Formats: sequence, C-alpha cells, structure tokens
Amino acid sequence: MEPLRSITRARVAEMVDHTLLKPEATRGDADALIAEAQELGVLAICVSPSMLPVRAEGLVVATVAGFPSGKHHSLVKGFEARMAVENGAAEVDMVIDVGSAIAGDYDAVLQDILIVREAADGAVLKVIIESAALPDGAIVAVCEAARRAGADFVKTSTGFHPAGGASVHAVELMAKTVGGALGVKASGGIRTAEAAREMIQAGATRLGLSGTRAVLAGFADS
Repeated sequence: MEPLRSITRARVAEMVDHTLLKPEATRGDADALIAEAQELGVLAICVSPSMLPVRAEGLVVATVAGFPSGKHHSLVKGFEARMAVENGAAEVDMVIDVGSAIAGDYDAVLQDILIVREAADGAVLKVIIESAALPDGAIVAVCEAARRAGADFVKTSTGFHPAGGASVHAVELMAKTVGGALGVKASGGIRTAEAAREMIQAGATRLGLSGTRAVLAGFADS
C-alpha cells in the first residue's frame, strides 16, 4: 500500500471538487466556498444549480442534476443540465434513478444517462450511482451503462442517502469496471486525509469534499 506521505497535498488538491450542496446554503455561503477553494488551490467547486452563475476565477465550476433523489424525469434532469451549462457550469453530476438500478432495469438507467449526456452538450458528465444502496452486480451494470452512454465519470454518492457514502470496496469495483475509460469520483463521508488516501489508492481520480481544508491538512506539502 502506498504510504500516506507519498500522496502530496498538491496532488490531492488537484483532484478535489470543493462542495456545497446543503439545502440551507445561501449566496454568501457560495461566495465563501469559492474564496476558500481559491485559497486552497483545489480543482473545482460544486454548487447547486440555483447558485449559478458564479464568478470563480481559476476554478472549474460543477453542479448537479436530479439531485439528490434521482427521481426526477429524465427530461427534467436534461433541462436542468442544459440550463446549468448555459449558466457557466463546465461539469454536471447527475443522479440516476436508483430504484431502476435496484430493479435491474439497466436500459432505463442507460436512457436516463443518455438524455442528460445529450442535454449537457460538451460538459463533463459525472454519473452518481449511490453505490452504498446497490449490490455489487448493480454497481457493475450501472457503471457499464454510464460508459455506454458516454459519461466521463462514475461517482459513488450524493452524500445524502441514508445507506451511506463512498466505500473503498465500491471505488475499487467501479474503477475495475470502467478500466480507466472513465474517471471515478469518490464522494460522501470523506472527512480525513486517511480516508481520502484510501479512496485514491482504491482508484478514485476525483474527490468530492465539503471539509476540504481538514482533509488537505493531513497531507504533506511534498
């Protein structure tokens, strides 16, 4: 296992989506998030679509669609994604209909992703699968559907599902399934440097963090 000290703070910062998706968040909270992200030197921010547009010089702007339940009609998710892109989002994290995945209706999952993929135009598309709520076979099938649909990432969790957030097992399985063809975003419950390091070693190429400062503080500068 790669030692914690070999994964530098700078390397981790380049993988971070500094995230604010709480329903009670205000415009002032979003402004503070952006300022903190710029200070910390992370890659991106992720905010609710109602916060767009934002001024975030030097940062990638990401948002969500169908969040957090995934039970929105696919066309609604698509419209939300298109509107977000028109308002400056470069990346969209969409939530699948988890119930379709649990029921084994992977064609429905595929169609859902395809609609958002088309609507999001050239934006980076991350597919949130709620891995903690799915058995392994469904995780594999949903990741395969995301790859077929032309998504750019598969993502573990919204962070709002009662089943939990990211796990090392899920990230390993997702990374193995997509085989480098897609990125893997670990998100949900990652609050320490040790947890972040475990996700990276398991195959995560992006991290969704709300407590970014505390996580980065656990990594050496070089």
